[in-house]
Amino acid sequence: MFTIDETAPVVVRLSTTIDAPLERVWDLHTDIDSWASWNADVDRATLNGPLLPGTSFTWKTHGLDITSTVRELISGERIVWAGPANGIDGVHVWTFEHSGDQVTVHTEESWSGAPVDAAVAELGQALRDSLTAWLAALKSRAEQDN
Repeated sequence: MFTIDETAPVVVRLSTTIDAPLERVWDLHTDIDSWASWNADVDRATLNGPLLPGTSFTWKTHGLDITSTVRELISGERIVWAGPANGIDGVHVWTFEHSGDQVTVHTEESWSGAPVDAAVAELGQALRDSLTAWLAALKSRAEQDN
């Protein structure tokens, strides 16, 4: 099981509860090609093959062009991706727990690398803000159809 880098200078963990069925939340989150349609922070995203471990996707967010690779996928429960961007090595773990008509989405991400070492507080806050906005956008879009 892949995990974030617990020794990284920046580690952010957040969660939100969404009033929508698991299938809807999971499908929104894992339809990488549609991220830009509901997440204002994503300019574009393209999955380069089937959604399976080892498949990469390219995306642009906050002015960064990123190539991430799916490391782990348990349908409806967990997706992990990782990759470098401008000297930052990121590992991102998402887990989904459903209870009735609600889903709790947990996200944790680690960042390491020279740019992070040079600006831990600033990049830590940037990551926290980005993940907060991502969760809010996912919640908003998934709950729209209720």
